[in-house]
Amino acid sequence: MNQRDVAEVNLHDLQVSDPLIGKCQHLVTEVAIPYQWDALNDRNPAATPSHAVENFRIAAGRAKGEFYGTVFQDSDVAKWLEAVAWSLCQTPNPDLEKAADELIEVIAAAQCGDGYLNTYFMLKAPQDRWSNLAECHELYCAGHLIEAGIAFFLATGKRRLLEVVCKLADHLGTVFGPERDQLHGYDGHPEIELALTRLYEVTQEQRYLTLANYFVEQRGTEPHFYDIEHEKRRQSCHVKSSGVPWTVKNKAYSQAHLPISEQRTATGHAVRFVYLMTAVAHLARLRQNEQQRQACLRLWQNMVQRQIYITGGIGSQSFGEAFSSDYDLPNDTAYAESCASIGLMMFARRMLEMEVDSRYADVMERAFYNTVLGSIAFDGRHYFYVNPLEVHPKTLRSNGIYSHVRPVRQRWFGCACCPPNIARIFTSIGHYIYTPCSDALYINLYIGNSVAVSVGGHTLRLLMSGNYPWRDEVEIAVESAQPIAHTLALRLPEWCSAPETTLNGEPVNCESRKGYLHIRRTWRQGDRVKLSLPMEVRRVYGHPQLRNLAGKVAIQRGPLIYCLEEADNGTELHNVWLPAESRFSLIEGTGLFSDKILLQADGARLQHTHSEERALYQYDKVPGQLQLQPLTFIPWFSWANRGEGEMRIWINER
Repeated sequence: MNQRDVAEVNLHDLQVSDPLIGKCQHLVTEVAIPYQWDALNDRNPAATPSHAVENFRIAAGRAKGEFYGTVFQDSDVAKWLEAVAWSLCQTPNPDLEKAADELIEVIAAAQCGDGYLNTYFMLKAPQDRWSNLAECHELYCAGHLIEAGIAFFLATGKRRLLEVVCKLADHLGTVFGPERDQLHGYDGHPEIELALTRLYEVTQEQRYLTLANYFVEQRGTEPHFYDIEHEKRRQSCHVKSSGVPWTVKNKAYSQAHLPISEQRTATGHAVRFVYLMTAVAHLARLRQNEQQRQACLRLWQNMVQRQIYITGGIGSQSFGEAFSSDYDLPNDTAYAESCASIGLMMFARRMLEMEVDSRYADVMERAFYNTVLGSIAFDGRHYFYVNPLEVHPKTLRSNGIYSHVRPVRQRWFGCACCPPNIARIFTSIGHYIYTPCSDALYINLYIGNSVAVSVGGHTLRLLMSGNYPWRDEVEIAVESAQPIAHTLALRLPEWCSAPETTLNGEPVNCESRKGYLHIRRTWRQGDRVKLSLPMEVRRVYGHPQLRNLAGKVAIQRGPLIYCLEEADNGTELHNVWLPAESRFSLIEGTGLFSDKILLQADGARLQHTHSEERALYQYDKVPGQLQLQPLTFIPWFSWANRGEGEMRIWINER
């Protein structure tokens, strides 16, 4: 494979103006980030205690106390810092930047002289550093902090946190590696691999790329590191265990059962899988490694062909927050963690950089406009960790199989990985809209924005406008002061059957390759490309092996999946039917749904007599009659913003 010349959009040069995503980004910047800061500092009495910032203050000697929280609590702070960094590119905020600077000084003060930095072990078990990689997330936390250091440097030019994380990364380089006196291991939760690869790109220090690749290639090799590590712990005077931990027994949970080159299916903890594969795809491009590339292609294909929800959610089972088996995608017990869909977007981005193909951007768009967009409430203060496709609140309260499902978004979580992850994906969305390459500027997402991209020493300036995903026309206007010869490559979404493109009012007759329409010309100020993407309301049916979807249909318009909610359609949504001949009408939302498109169709409800004396099962009798009922469908991302109630995506069709 040939290394592709890929750049990253400088977020200082991109301003999101999109009516929908711009509003969401503003919500994150103005509400979610300050709210999360209060939660991380335990200033929100209604939220689950965090103590994450206090852990750093104690480690820095600026407070007294003991470590509190999960073993990976440091990562919440790191992700919040990264979200802040990217937000400062879009919206400068001196007070927020000052708060981040002060936090960074606390983190720097907490760092050990040798570069080590993890508050759990520093405060609770300093003698056990690097002794339990299978379970304790030391490298995971380091990875998120490295990402924060990179983001803060790129956003502000300040090197303080970057210096801290480089010192940390250099420490890792002395501890891990192939030499006899080094640990030949890797973390149970991948993250360090993608972070070190990013650190290499920013610093151009080859040792970081080498270490990232070592962690990837070492994973799953024999003898298994987790077995060796556990035996050392068993013999240690510091750590005693009553048995072999589940994470050591079940190595597939952390993708450590086989080397990446031998893995054939997406397996284990879904977030860990996509974080790992994000790094593998990035390494495959940078190192021109064909074996890694083939692994990415193979595992991507298995995931999107057999193990992904229509909403872009992955990881169907609550046990282990993990993938199940092929075609096992239940609706009401779906896990589909918010972080997993964010990681899926990250994986898709690196696949696009490795080899541009619209199928990666299609999945990225599906995950973003459905699961990720729906993971934060309209108020910016409540979040989904789990994203089911069907909810019956009464049953949730009485059946333990649904213990992970919530009918409304939560203020915070004991394991609070999702809220700051949601914040950082919205503030960095500009990295996903475009893939700038030497041969073309690939446009992946039709989010309204203005951008400036370097092309051969010149600056190509574009303004993308429209009201996507509600309206079907996108306009891209060239605003460069001087002519620039380059190619604009426009993604043709898989859900659109008849896209049309004009350039300065004339139809475009250009080559389409791998789902992108390539328009090459010398671009001049005032040039306008208009892309029409007719958004028919489409019925979607599941694969015959998706047993939960037999006889059911889902509704999609553009990239959005729609659902029925109790607030519009009443209870017992399992007794609602959508006739095959029903047609849909578009209606403008009002109130809470202002500026959104809702759908209506003629449906039917199975009416029956409610009676406590009625037999649970009946012979030779049709239980009730179908009566006409209009149905209102809302974008699935917007459900549960009107209180608790039933919801379902897949409905009966007749």
